Amino acid sequence: MRKTAFTGVLAAASLAAAALLPQSAAHSAPPARLGDCAAGQLCLWDAPDFTGTRRTHELASTDIDSCVPLPKGSRIQALANRTGRPVTTYQSAECAETGEFNTYPGGGTWVPRSPYQVRAFKIWEN
Repeated sequence: MRKTAFTGVLAAASLAAAALLPQSAAHSAPPARLGDCAAGQLCLWDAPDFTGTRRTHELASTDIDSCVPLPKGSRIQALANRTGRPVTTYQSAECAETGEFNTYPGGGTWVPRSPYQVRAFKIWEN
């Protein structure tokens, strides 16, 4: 009887400890793959996880500190900022701060799932 009770206690302790440990790599989800985006570019994808159609913008063809509305009907859901400058994305097509907006550092920021549909952006001076 003692051996059975002791074995039960050991089994319960083992299960409790296993619940506290992180899952092994064999059972965890694979790491997300970053989207292809060259240095100096702002890349925007119309589907989560850097999939779907990709649009790129560069400093040479984008006005700094100006609102850049995306084409009507765009459904940007992922982005990578490799411009070297901060970029703010907006839910509003007019860059209005009444909707959702976030600023991403320019050193290399990948966002696989935007918290809102991006309709415009601004690239800021450092």
